[in-house]
Amino acid sequence: MRTGLLVAAGLAIIAVSWAAALALAYPQAAAAAALVRAVADCAAVAAFGFAIVPSLDDDGRHRAELADRASGPLAVTGVAWLVAEVCRQAVAAAQATALPVAHLPTVIVLEFSLHTTAGRAGLVSITAATAVCAAALTGRRSPPLPVVITGAAAIGIAARAVSGHLSGSTVGAVAVAAHTLAAAAWCGGLAALLVMVRHRGRWARVLPRFSRMSLICVAVLLTSGVVGAVVALDSPSQLYATGYGRVLSAKIALAAALVLLAWFNRSGWLPAARSHRATAEVSLKRSATEVAAMVVALTMAAALVMTG
Repeated sequence: MRTGLLVAAGLAIIAVSWAAALALAYPQAAAAAALVRAVADCAAVAAFGFAIVPSLDDDGRHRAELADRASGPLAVTGVAWLVAEVCRQAVAAAQATALPVAHLPTVIVLEFSLHTTAGRAGLVSITAATAVCAAALTGRRSPPLPVVITGAAAIGIAARAVSGHLSGSTVGAVAVAAHTLAAAAWCGGLAALLVMVRHRGRWARVLPRFSRMSLICVAVLLTSGVVGAVVALDSPSQLYATGYGRVLSAKIALAAALVLLAWFNRSGWLPAARSHRATAEVSLKRSATEVAAMVVALTMAAALVMTG
């Protein structure tokens, strides 16, 4: 029941954030492409989070239990990611050929997929999503499997990132790949904890480890974001004079708000959770607030790639 409400809330946040991004980017935004990309990116990040969440519990017995419980959500988010990636591939092919997606011949999609950089990157992401689904649905829990799933998800997420608007720059492509993977670990990890962790004792075990990981993610996120912005923009005036710049400005503001929120949580929520003074309800509310802001930022990031 709670998972269904979280999914519904997430989709609603994506829809509102997408509409806001279109307004900021007008008249440069690609509405359908931005929406499909936002759904695909959020599904990919969630799948990545469910893949890594067992490693956040340092107790071997509880880690295995968490891995078992994460297998169902991992399979569901993997399927959602795969469906969204296939839709994104079709929308990208339609956009590249200026044809309506509803009447797009399959052969055109195949040609786009095989003969363009964006199309081949899409195939990598589709293959990665398929691998995540297949591994999750087997039900096997051998030790190497989480590593395989995490690696496949990371490859699929990075493939789309490096083929975007900064693909012409080696520095920009590396920066956006690092930026995307850091965001996936931070956002996906907390989203998975929100769904999976329901008891105060488990929050006490997993939150400190997640906090240490998130510090690294935030450092990578901010550094790579600055590098990417410098590569993408010719002058500071573009931050307000162009659709791309306005969406980027909104994303920067969201990132700053998220860092402040995370720091506030680290200074108050983390010590309380570690010492078992924070109830499970408090931890759920804190994580839900942070994840909601993360979904807005991910949607803005998806719209940013499709702007201009």
